[in-house]
Amino acid sequence: MEQNLNHYKIFFEVAKTGNISKAAEILYISQPAVSKSITKLEQSLGHTLFIRSKRGVKLTEEGTTLYTYLKQAFESIETAEKALQHASELGMGQLRIGVSTSLCKHILLSYLQDFIRENPHVKITIECNPTFETIQLLKQDKIDIGLICDTPLDKGYHFTPLRSIQDTFVTTQTYLDNLQVREGELSDHTHTSLIEVDDSSPTPDNSDADSVNTIESATQPVPSAIPMTGLLFFADNRNDTFSGIELSPQEILEKCNLMLLDKENISRIFIDEYLKTHQIHPGQILEINNMDLLIDFAAIGMGVACVVREFVTSYLDSGQVIELPMDFDIPKRMIGFVYAEHNLSTTAKKFLDYCIA
Repeated sequence: MEQNLNHYKIFFEVAKTGNISKAAEILYISQPAVSKSITKLEQSLGHTLFIRSKRGVKLTEEGTTLYTYLKQAFESIETAEKALQHASELGMGQLRIGVSTSLCKHILLSYLQDFIRENPHVKITIECNPTFETIQLLKQDKIDIGLICDTPLDKGYHFTPLRSIQDTFVTTQTYLDNLQVREGELSDHTHTSLIEVDDSSPTPDNSDADSVNTIESATQPVPSAIPMTGLLFFADNRNDTFSGIELSPQEILEKCNLMLLDKENISRIFIDEYLKTHQIHPGQILEINNMDLLIDFAAIGMGVACVVREFVTSYLDSGQVIELPMDFDIPKRMIGFVYAEHNLSTTAKKFLDYCIA
């Protein structure tokens, strides 16, 4: 087939012009070369394609059939070339990006906004998945590039750094104050009212007050109409009650409701290693699969959340959350674009160059 492509092109020009000399001029080759090519094609196909005369050449029935199909083929090629030229002139193309939801919202979005403004005809699709899934999509050729946190990659895949990010622990001052109160009461009963209530027994009235097991008299009475089970703590409202109690950052992380991403997330793996390295052993962990939810939960006082500082700046500036100062710095991490070195489309390369510039 490849050997015949040039012969087909020569045949097509001869058939279109009806003259070997004119075809030779159009193709910038000699007349003998045109004649020789036609002869080879006829021998290859086993059919006579032209009837030759002094006035020129005329297609045989077989030649007419071949010309009809070649005309459609060459017109399709011409249409394809024009489409490519048009796409190039308008900056058209397709870009498939894999990225986590958080990185997409807080980092990729701003780059996309400016890129789309300058390249409005590029078709862009986004696959939002954790880093490990993004890498798998890249291996399956379902995306062109991925925006991920730096992680070991297989041979043949390249990581281009974009910017660094800083992990941090955030919470509300109210949550910290309540945590200090709670832990202070546990360590110093002299300032704590502790009542154990069993709702399986009849509701106590004034005559059966001894049925309630009182460790120390409560500063506030417990309404008997509300059934409760377990230990109830009542904080003394005096300002100096727990003035001598202050938890260290490590103690806070070990005693608080610590909110982290789920275990299969690369950010969770990173922070788990940090906690292990500094011998911090959280007593209670709440796993959430979305960092924006971590931020929101921290802002309403649900606990302490490990988030990316760059993603929570507006919350810090407005005072909705505060940072927990750590005794040991959390190392910065690098985020960037990952792609297959052998399979980077023109549009993807253009986007990378735009972002990295």
